[in-house]
Formats: sequence, structure tokens, C-alpha cells
Amino acid sequence: MASEGTVLNLNGKDASAFFLTSGASGRITALFSPRAFTTFISFFNAVVLLLLFPFRKGTLFSSSRLAWKTSTVVSARRTLAIRRVLEERDPYTLRDYRLFPSSRGDTIFTQSWIPNLTIIRGLVLLMHGLNEHSGRYTRFAKQLNAYGFKVYAMDWIGHGGSDGLHGYVHSLDDAVSDMKIFLEKILNENPGLPCFCFGHSTGAAITLKALLDPKVEARVAGAVLTSPAVGVQPSHPILVVLAPILSFLLPTYQCNSAYKKGLPVSRDPEAVIAKYSDPLVCTGSLRVRTGYEILRITSYLQQNLRKLRIPFFVLHGTADSVTDPVASQKLYEEASSSDKSIKLYDGFLHDLLFEPERDAITMDIIQWLNSRV
Repeated sequence: MASEGTVLNLNGKDASAFFLTSGASGRITALFSPRAFTTFISFFNAVVLLLLFPFRKGTLFSSSRLAWKTSTVVSARRTLAIRRVLEERDPYTLRDYRLFPSSRGDTIFTQSWIPNLTIIRGLVLLMHGLNEHSGRYTRFAKQLNAYGFKVYAMDWIGHGGSDGLHGYVHSLDDAVSDMKIFLEKILNENPGLPCFCFGHSTGAAITLKALLDPKVEARVAGAVLTSPAVGVQPSHPILVVLAPILSFLLPTYQCNSAYKKGLPVSRDPEAVIAKYSDPLVCTGSLRVRTGYEILRITSYLQQNLRKLRIPFFVLHGTADSVTDPVASQKLYEEASSSDKSIKLYDGFLHDLLFEPERDAITMDIIQWLNSRV
């Protein structure tokens, strides 16, 4: 009697056969399933990292973050960031900067745009994107000033006027921690004013992770997220497997193929030239550890979207090839927030506030903020 299963002839002249029951074939299928492969890769990475752990203090494996604190490169960046603030002359806006120590001992550069002639109605904490800096958002900050919003911004670690090797982030959790400290300072200085968070790209991912903390959520009135890094894919799937190991071995190494290079970020040629000719913008290849940290925070957010309860407005260009607009749609659909909005701009690219239609996009944001003050 024939049983369920698959018969494989081992020898055409041999009547014997290798017989797999349906249960066994199911186990073989499971053995090569995506879940099994993921489990194997995780186990493999854990074993390799465990073997390398004794060498973590060696020169090859150490990121040497603190060594960069006193480097001339960091000093030059900070000097330029401060000079740009001090040279600003605008009768409608008062600009200022502050430095504060992180919990790790790093110095973090922050700046503010305060309306001179307008009654202050609310606060906005701005978090820039990967490889850029807060000063790029001066135009946007002044537009918010005109509607009574006091704007604060922070250059996260490894960016702009803050400590760290340019473009290198040992842990995005450090940036999340620094943002929380900065937010606490802002709220203490401005009691009674509603505070909103604005984040672009990876800055939006940092903002989202901070807002998943119930203590932060309770003190923030809402969030605006442009091109959030909720869905980011490396240029090749194998990099997902190699990233944990490479980030341990060669954290600061700049990998040309880690992420797709040369991607357009704006349809405005002058905006692109201005960005990549700015010495405070990191224009080198993505550093291995930084790329791995982006993958980590993206994965974390994907698993926790339903926990987001704060009011938010997400904006994304449909032609963005840096972060995935489909992931923004998923964020909108899965978040538990009762007050949530999304706007997809057909054909727009990654840096929405530097697109030719930047003023219209800014007004979309201001209208959303105004209706919640």
C-alpha cells in the first residue's frame, strides 16, 4: 500500500528506495525555511562575536570614540558651527548655541532660533538626518518662528559641532539618550508650552524610538516626521548577515558598497550642491558601524510600531530611494495613535524641505502644528 510521501530512487537497478513520510518531509522543509535560516545566522553571528570578545580592547576592534574629543577635526567643525550662529543677524530671530555634556562625557552641540517679535506659542525640537547637521534647517526654523514656535536643535554624536568622528555613530541609542536629556532641558526652561518633535530620516528614527518611552510620550504634544528611516535596505542582502561582525571588527571603516551611493536627495540642483559643498556635511562613504546601527534601529521600530500612541504627521516623497515610503505607510497604518496623518508627495525625493516645493511642504507642517497648539 502506498503511503503519503515522496519516493526517491537511489539506484535505477535497485528496487530499494529512500522513503520520506509527510512528517519527515515537513521537517526537511522547515530546516530550510526562512525562519530556520534567520535562526542559524543569528547563532552564527553570536558564536563569532563570542570568539572575538576577548579582543574587544585591541587596536583593530576598538572604536576609540573618546580619542576624537580633542582632535583638531572636531574642533574645526565646532568652531564653524558656532561661527555660523554668531554671525547670524536677523531682527526677527534670536539665534544662540549651547554645549552640554552627554552621560558618556561627549560634548553635544545644540542651537536655538527664538522669535523676537512674535508671541511664543509652542516649542519644536528638531533632529537632523544622517551625515548632515542642524544648521541646515535655519530657513525652516525661521518659518516656524514666524508662527510663534521656538525651535531647538541638536547635532547628534559624530555630526556637525558635536564630538565624534565625522559620520560615525557607535550606537544610535546614544543619540536617543542625548535627545532625551536635551528635551528635558528644553521643557524645564519653557514650562507650560506644548512641545513638538521634528525628525528627518534617521533623525526621525531616533525621535520615534525616544517617543516609545512612556515618560517622553507623556511630555510631548506630537511629532512631525519627514522621510523617516523606518524601512531601510542595504545594497545587498548579504550585508545584513555580515554587518554585526564587520561592525565589531572594523566599526569606523567606510564601505563603498554598504548602502546605495549616489542616490538623488532633491530635485533642486542648487540644494544638492549646497548640501554636498557644506564642510559640516559628511560626504564620505557610510561607516560600517553607523550602517549597522541604522539597520538595528529600523528593525526595532518595525517590531514596535503598534506601541506608538503620540499624535504624529508623517510626510514622504513617493520617489524617495533612500528611505522607503511604503514603510511610512506601514507606520501610519500600524501605529496605535488616534491622531495620525500621512501625506505622500508624488515624485518627490528624500530631502523634502530642500525640494523646489519646500515652502508648500513647510506650510503643511505649520498647519498641522497650528491645529494642535
